Amino acid sequence: MFRTLFVKIARWLRPHRTIPHLPWRAQGRWKPTTPSFAILLLGLSLFGLGEALLVQSALGNSPWVVLAQGFSIHTGMNLGWATFVTSCAVLLLWIPLKERPGFGTLMNIIVIAIALQIGVNLIPLQNLFLAQILFALLGVLCVGVASSLYISSGLGPGPRDGLMTGIHNRTGIRIGRVRLTIEAMVLLCGAALGGKVGLGTALFALLIGQSVAIAFGILARLRHT
Repeated sequence: MFRTLFVKIARWLRPHRTIPHLPWRAQGRWKPTTPSFAILLLGLSLFGLGEALLVQSALGNSPWVVLAQGFSIHTGMNLGWATFVTSCAVLLLWIPLKERPGFGTLMNIIVIAIALQIGVNLIPLQNLFLAQILFALLGVLCVGVASSLYISSGLGPGPRDGLMTGIHNRTGIRIGRVRLTIEAMVLLCGAALGGKVGLGTALFALLIGQSVAIAFGILARLRHT
C-alpha cells in the first residue's frame, strides 16, 4: 500500500519539461481574460510572499532580492520600493534588446513589490535554525508555484525573464548560461551593496528550477484529471 502511494505521489511530482498550455492562458500579452488575470494576480502575489519568506528566514535571499536589499540599504527605501525601482531599471534594458512588454510585465513590477513588502511587514523574522530552514524552503516552494502560475497566464514575462530571453535571442548564447551569468552578476552586486547572502540563497539557486518544473507538471496533470 505504501509503495503504491509513493509511486502515485512521485508521478504527480514528476517535473514537466515544457510550459503547458492551460485553459486560462490569454490569447495575447495585452488581452487579459478574467481567468488569466486572476491566475496572474495570484501568481505574482504568491511570488512576493515567497520572496518575503526567504527574507524573513534570515538565511539569505534570492539574487534579485539581494540586489534590492543592498539598494534599499544605501537609499533608505523600504524593500518593496527598492524592488519596484530595480524592476523598472531592468525594464529599461529591454529597449536595446527590442523586447516587447505585456500586461503581465507591468503587473509583475507592481504586484510583486507590494506583496513582498506586505509579507516582510507581517511575517516575523526567524532566529531558530529549523524555523529558518522551513521558511527558506517554503519560500522556494511558493516562488516555484507562483512562477508556474504567472508564466502560464500568457500575459508577458517579468522584467528579469524578459532580460534573459532578450539577451538569448540577440546573442544566441544558451539560455541557461545567460540566466546563470545574470544571476551571478546580480548576486555579486547585491552582496557588495550589503544584501543578505547565505544558505537561503544557495537553497534558492539549487531548488528553484525543479520547483517551477514540478509545479508545471502538477498543473498539467490537474488539467487532465
